Amino acid sequence: MLKEYQTVSEIAGPLMLVEGIEDAKYGEIVDIKIADGSTRHGQVLQVENDKVLVQVFEGTEGIDVSRTTVRFLGKPMELGLSSDILGRVFSGIGRPNDGGPEIIAKKKLNINGNPINPYARDYPNEFIQTGISTIDGLNPLVRGQKLPIFSGSGLPHDEITAQLCRQASVRGKGENFAVVFAAMGITFEAAQFFINDLTETGAIERAVMFINLANDPAIERIATPRMALTAAEYLAFEEDMHVLVVLNDMTNYCDALREISAARKEVPGRRGYPGYLYTDLATLYERAGRIKGRNGSITMVPVLTMPEDDKTHPVPDLTGYITEGQIILGRGLHRKGVTPPVDVLPSLSRLKDKGIGEGKTREDHADLYNQLYAAYARGKEAQELATILGEAALSDEDRKYMQFANQFEARYIGQDWYENRTVEQTLDLGWDLLSMFRDNELKRIDDELIEKYMPQFRKQKDQSSDQE
Repeated sequence: MLKEYQTVSEIAGPLMLVEGIEDAKYGEIVDIKIADGSTRHGQVLQVENDKVLVQVFEGTEGIDVSRTTVRFLGKPMELGLSSDILGRVFSGIGRPNDGGPEIIAKKKLNINGNPINPYARDYPNEFIQTGISTIDGLNPLVRGQKLPIFSGSGLPHDEITAQLCRQASVRGKGENFAVVFAAMGITFEAAQFFINDLTETGAIERAVMFINLANDPAIERIATPRMALTAAEYLAFEEDMHVLVVLNDMTNYCDALREISAARKEVPGRRGYPGYLYTDLATLYERAGRIKGRNGSITMVPVLTMPEDDKTHPVPDLTGYITEGQIILGRGLHRKGVTPPVDVLPSLSRLKDKGIGEGKTREDHADLYNQLYAAYARGKEAQELATILGEAALSDEDRKYMQFANQFEARYIGQDWYENRTVEQTLDLGWDLLSMFRDNELKRIDDELIEKYMPQFRKQKDQSSDQE
């Protein structure tokens, strides 16, 4: 028998204090019937003797304390799941938001899932093709990896996120791939952009979307990534699919966490965020990965905006400690009109060596990205020297590296938002760019690989010069 109480004593922001409660449990779901007859939903946040603190998902505006009934349902927040969730759009707390029917659930799962046990983890070692050269060629994404995108205000992280959702795929026959996209605190226009983009390109058929808008209650934002990860766990480990989870924007999630923490009068940590921010983020991020003996996998790309482009801000700082690298969007490239403006030099995929090479991408991949990285770094130094001293002061060698850096930014980093390059096209483009150097200048590539791959690009360059 479910118990009902009319003992609400206090409301503070999105929180409600209920007294005289027996046997309430942390994380338990409650129904809140208010004076106008409507029902709101909440979750137990704290239990202390007979007092229970409840977070109200729809907000507490308009609630009359004396005329409100709270019913404890005796179960945690769950998401009903089946393969029918593919192609659907849901609200931040898992309600259909696309005019379609309710999901007939094969299984209901607690959204507060556990991180994967380290002993049960299988090492990420299989390549995911995104169609974006700066990721596939230089910072490869591997199945089971957590690779965040660090962005800033005004940078096109929405566009690169949509491109990832459209284009990401696993190589090999018979592999089932799905995308779970969670948006937290985004504008209505941004939400429509994602929905329309995936619908028009057909990518929605293999995607599940959870959308929490900026004007939705902040408390709902706390549940949204957990909903997405629960859906991903079902698809990966029940339906044997390879799932890419995109969480955009984790800074909005952390701001909601700070808001709830302030309402609870908790002692604030750095920049007002709760002291348990690292633990909270880790419980989300560590739900991604591969499990021994299971075919499916969860790969995660959290997207976050750095306030004032500050990498030491708590959200990017703590995210960097938990995840395996970062893709950083650069404001300088954005000003030059380069899309996507991925700043190659500070970007890093710590698992890139595990997912590339013969049988996965191509034998020349590792040597090639080392050489491209070194040449581009040298070219950026030459660009800075030219800014300070003038181009006339540069040596012939410096000019050549500066020319390479300009070509690299225009042709390799720069690509259309709807241009989907195979990893072979990306690698060939790298060889083509390096063909301006002599063989003995390519010190990071094995001589056998230079002999195998370089002649065709030098030949193409010679033919183009003859035609001109």
